[in-house]
Amino acid sequence: MNIAIIVAMEKELQLLLPLLTEPRKTEIDGITFYLGDAGTHSVVIMKSGIGKVNAALSTMQMISRFAPELVINTGVAGGTGSDAKILDIVVGERIAYHDVWCGPDTVEGQAARCPLYFESDKNVTTLGVLQGNPHIRHGLIASGDVFVADAGLVARIKELYPEVLAVDMESAAIAHTCYLLNTPFFCIRVVSDTPGEADNMAQYDDFWEAAPRHSFEIIQSILEELQGNSAEEE
Repeated sequence: MNIAIIVAMEKELQLLLPLLTEPRKTEIDGITFYLGDAGTHSVVIMKSGIGKVNAALSTMQMISRFAPELVINTGVAGGTGSDAKILDIVVGERIAYHDVWCGPDTVEGQAARCPLYFESDKNVTTLGVLQGNPHIRHGLIASGDVFVADAGLVARIKELYPEVLAVDMESAAIAHTCYLLNTPFFCIRVVSDTPGEADNMAQYDDFWEAAPRHSFEIIQSILEELQGNSAEEE
């Protein structure tokens, strides 16, 4: 299977590159792509940069150049005071914008030409490795072009989406691009901090010091199960 994995930051990229056997780099229009194999999968990993525009442009480049059969977005996200705690993993079954409004007679959060909620590929969200683990939560992730660190903003987002589990700055833009380009999409994020708490930034800094490689290794488990499913179908 030809799979693309997109992260936003260098720290996230470095945690994922060990997935690849004999990785090689190629640069296209200023974007560096890391190509290699993971089992029987052909995988390309890219750092998009932070924010919705960077994410959308990089995703379009990734899809046009490499035609992946599945785009996986991963990385960190802020919690919302829900059941998803620091170091828990959130499977984004649904993804939405929290900072979009197209004017009167439109639905807040819904981008033009798109549904209110983008959905991750059910062939991935239903994998066995993602079921029955108390540290894996399934639900809604909301995206916007702001690092959410203020309790007031968290409350505002929860007014719009009471069920939201985590917030980030890229996943909706990546899902949006995949939706328009008819490419299967899947999002999984690790909770790094709890926006609005007094020690929010300390939580975020400590998260990286904790070397949460095990949280990112879930991607390897996903790839292995997808490989096994493909072998059974053959």
